[in-house]
Amino acid sequence: MANSGKGRRVWLLKTEPGCYSYDDLVREGKTIWDGVTNNLALKHIREIKKGDALVIYHTGDEKAVVGLAEAVGNPHPDPKGDDPKLAVVELKPKKRARRSVTLAEIKQLREFEASPLVRMSRLSVVPLTDPEWKKLESLAGF
Repeated sequence: MANSGKGRRVWLLKTEPGCYSYDDLVREGKTIWDGVTNNLALKHIREIKKGDALVIYHTGDEKAVVGLAEAVGNPHPDPKGDDPKLAVVELKPKKRARRSVTLAEIKQLREFEASPLVRMSRLSVVPLTDPEWKKLESLAGF
């Protein structure tokens, strides 16, 4: 698991920009990240801690890393959900990527050969390793 410095872990969160984009997050200032239903993605959501770095990735036609956010609290049950298994986390924007890093580019990187980002394309919450984070940080200009 990646450490973004200061003991924080790094996660990649996927979103469909037509539904909720990084620009929406910047405009709102913070949001509750909800809508995750996959069991493995929910496991990852529950592991996020306040202060963790959250790389925002746009799915759909874009398929690219576009921004960086931070968890402003620990995960908790979804207040809108009737299912106690569902978890959410609150986050705020930190920094827009100086340049988007596309999935096509990521797939060419040695650091991502075993990553769930490329091996499990439908997984919406992905832990990043130190080498993966360092490479994205450098390429995106965070």
